This record gives sequence, C-alpha cells and structure tokens, in this order.
Amino acid sequence: MTPGYDERPWLSAYPSDVPADHEFPQVPLTRLLDDAADGFPGTVALSTFAMSSVGQRITYRQLRDSVDRLAGGLATNGVKPGDRVAVILPNCPQYVISFFAILRLGAVVVPCNSVSTADELRTQLADSGATLVICLDRVAETILGLRTDTAVRTVVVTSLADALSPIARGRLSVPLPKARAQRARMVATVPDDPSVVRFRTLVRTGPVARQAAVDPATDVAVLQYTGGTTGQPKAAMLTHSNLVANSYQVRLWLPNAMPGREVTLAVLPLFHVYGLTLCMLTTVLLAGRLVLVSRFDLDAVFEVIDEERPTLFPGVPPIYQAVLDSPKVKRHDLKSIHACISGAMKLPQETQERFERVTGGRLVEGYGMTETSPATMCAPLAGPRKPGSVGVPLTGTLARIVDPENPATVVAVGQSGELAIKGPQVFKGYWGDGAATDSEVLTPDGWLLTGDIAVMDPDGWFTIVERKKDLIIAGGFNIYPTEVEEVIRTLPGVTDCCVIGLPDRYRGETVKAYVVAPAGDVTEDDVTAHCAARLTAYKVPKFVEFRSELPRTVVGKALRRQLLAEELAKKDSEL
Repeated sequence: MTPGYDERPWLSAYPSDVPADHEFPQVPLTRLLDDAADGFPGTVALSTFAMSSVGQRITYRQLRDSVDRLAGGLATNGVKPGDRVAVILPNCPQYVISFFAILRLGAVVVPCNSVSTADELRTQLADSGATLVICLDRVAETILGLRTDTAVRTVVVTSLADALSPIARGRLSVPLPKARAQRARMVATVPDDPSVVRFRTLVRTGPVARQAAVDPATDVAVLQYTGGTTGQPKAAMLTHSNLVANSYQVRLWLPNAMPGREVTLAVLPLFHVYGLTLCMLTTVLLAGRLVLVSRFDLDAVFEVIDEERPTLFPGVPPIYQAVLDSPKVKRHDLKSIHACISGAMKLPQETQERFERVTGGRLVEGYGMTETSPATMCAPLAGPRKPGSVGVPLTGTLARIVDPENPATVVAVGQSGELAIKGPQVFKGYWGDGAATDSEVLTPDGWLLTGDIAVMDPDGWFTIVERKKDLIIAGGFNIYPTEVEEVIRTLPGVTDCCVIGLPDRYRGETVKAYVVAPAGDVTEDDVTAHCAARLTAYKVPKFVEFRSELPRTVVGKALRRQLLAEELAKKDSEL
C-alpha cells in the first residue's frame, strides 16, 4: 500500500544524521548572534568585498558590540519595541549590524530593495509605517523627499566607504584621479537636514542597549514584502520563532557543517528573505564567516573565492550558470565549496552536474517562499537524487497536495494539486490591509496554501508542476505582471497591454510586454524608458511587441498562457 502524506514517506530519504523532528528554541532572533559571540568571540563574522580586497573584517565580539551601540543610538532617536525600521542597504556590514540592532530593541525590520525606485519605496514605507530609515548616502535625498507621504521622521545615513578598513578609507582622500573616482563611487553628498543622523556616529557614541523583552512566538521580527496576484505589495509578518526555526532547519540540513569553521559566500541580497535566512542567519547560527558581496560581479566572485575560500554558496541557477560560462572559471580553484542550495527557480540538471564537477561539492535544489521564512523543502546533500524534484520537506515540516478548488480535500499521492505546507517556519499572516487575504492562504488548522501546483511521488519527493499564479521569476526576483502592466498603461498612446515571462537560460525567465497603441506613435524605446523611470531594473521588459489587440477571456482577463504558448511555438519552429 502506498504511504500517504501523514506517514511522511520522505523521511526515508533523510541521511542518518538529519533528524525527522527537532525542538526549535523559543528565543529572540538576536540569540543566534549572542550565542556566536559568546562561543566564538574572536572568529571573523563578517568579511566584505569592496574596492578589491581592502574590505573590513569584523569578529563576532566586534559585531555584537556594534549592534548593541547602534541599538542604543536608535533608542535615543525614538525607536521603541514594535516600531518599524526600514533598512535600504546592499550587502554590507551595516546591513547586518542594523538588522540585529533593530531586533535588540524589540522593533521590526522592514527590508527594502536597495535599488528600488522612489515610488516603490514610498509604497512600502507608507504601508509599513516605518518611522526611521537606515540607508546609503546616495538615496538619503530620495528618502527625505518621502517624509510628507510617510511616517518617516529620522534618516540614518551610511556609505559604502564605512565598510572599508581605516587604511582603505584613508586612501580615498588621496588627491589622485583614481582615488577621487573611487570616492565618487562610494561616497555621496548628504543633504544638510536635521532629520539626518550618521550611522558611524551612532555606533561610536551610542549607549550599550540590552535585549528588549520579546515573545518569540507572536512578536514580529521582519516585515518581508512579497506580492499577490493583484501585483500589490503585501508584507509577510515573520516572527522571531519563524526565522529561528528556519535557520535551524537549514543548519540541520547541513550535518557536516562545522561551527566556527564555515565560510558563506553571500551574493544573494540580504534584503531578500532567501539571502536573509540561507546566507546571513544560518551563517550566524553556525558562528561562521559571512563574506558580503554588494552586487553580483563575476570578477568579484572569483576574487572572493580565491581570497576567502568559501565552503557554502547559496544561490540561484543564473549565478551558477554565469560562473560556469565564464572563460575565467578555469583560472580559479573552486574546490573549497562543498555545499550549495539553489532556489527561486528550476535548477537545470546540466547546470547542477557541471557545477558539481567544477567544485567537487554538492549542488541541490530547494523550494520555499517568503511566507515560509523561506525554506520548506530541499534535496538531501547526501544520497540519491531525483532530477526535476525540489526534494523533500525539511525537519519538522509537513506537506501535502490538496484540491485547488477545495483545499480541505487531500488528493491521492501521485496526483497533482495545490501544495500545502505546515511547520514552525510558516508566517503569522499579512501586515495591515493585507490581513484581509490571510484566509485565502492560511487554513484554520495552520496549513499554508502555496499557490503552486505540485505532485508528491510514493517516496515523498515533491515536484513543482506549474505556478498557480502568473508570477514571473527573473534572476531569483519576483515580478508581478500586473505591476508592470499598470506602469505601461500610464504611457500616453497605450490603450492595452499584457506582460508575461519568457523562458531564459540565465535568468530563469525574462519579461516581455505586449502593447496595444492604435495611433502607432509609441515605440519600443518609449515603453522601456517609461518603465525604467518607474520600476526597478529587473522588472523592465526586455522585449516589447505591438499588437492590434490582445487575447482575452469572455470576462476580459488577458490570456497570458495563450501568449506564452505562441512564444514557445515560435521557438520550437525556429529549432
């Protein structure tokens, strides 16, 4: 008889040193940092890549000291338990320090994309009610301009140069052309405004703060913005317990990882929940070294690999593919890398096998979403694998397939349906107005309806068949077609449009827009320029096609699947 979901058939795939269940500690998320600083005070916690190899190294003792002093400085600027504080930074030490300092006060972190447009930031800051923003100097003027539309009252400003060692910062002031050019890239002029406070000043002079009282099970640690089928942003409320549990779940999936010894290459942005948990939090739990790369650049990645010898490399398929396709890959030794977890999109088998040959390590595919902190499933790092599958549920996680139209009905093993997840990493619900949609994704007995169509085989391995929603995933980032369509429709001369994701070898998917402009006076450049001024770069359509009309259902919904089918048919005919 085929075992059902309740029998957890996936446990047979677990390596012997991965537990089926675990008692996850009910502690503030800052406990991960405190434990690392207590047990490994002299171990390097953060290493940064900035201006070649002159980045700063910070030990766990120094990291905790900076966190506690920044927390004290934030408190003197009015931050209280429950307040929302937005962090708009790339991967840099200031991000990590800010994250834990906010939590030290019992406040809530609101991570924002560091390259978001003013309109996107306005929406998130207004929705979250953030009263204080920590950002780079180059965006300070933008944030100050948003105060009239938001609750923001204080702007804490830092620069990329603050991440450099004192010697490297000194070199920026040398009166030579190269130094001036580097300074221009790393330091921007900050408006003279009483609302502006310097990050470095708070870290240097702030009083030492102690941990505020936190109820890990109910208190929100992070408001992580995601989106729905409407394309409107919603913030998932992730509690301290959610993120602590998920960090432990990932760590348990790495049974050979050694505390105080692992080195994680953090190319994934920490403002994304994938980078947050799999790069930052898991590394801190391991008391490992987090190597921060502010933006993905192959030369930077190869230099970091040479200098830091990373052992863990979480990523997305386009990153692994770019490394493999680089003609420089043969000049570098990647053998230090022993474990990689890929997510956000399907991992091509060819990419997986080639990367494992080059590194000698294991590259496995996982599955998760913002609402699950994010990790829920992964292929085991040891043992057999099933190509095309996203693996099996992590320790302490339950999964089943339900009828998409009637989630109370569980479908038979081997049949497709909507994937439902239950576990300690499942979020509390949506923030603010988004709470109205909680009942659409959370069942009364705690199951999260993922919106993805999947199937479980008799061995308990899950495969994602298709997305129930029309979400586009490009380079690991979520793009909501409706958001892009709404921008295109504001372009004079456009009467209709539809946006879809096309398969792309490097990005997973890329954006194509179909536009109806009857007068014929709108060009492809007009569309892309209009979008580029209003959307983050990865959301801007890479292809634009003009049509006299768009296929729609009888109730007026655009037939995205029909447009995609046409594109795939054209591609097949070209082969």
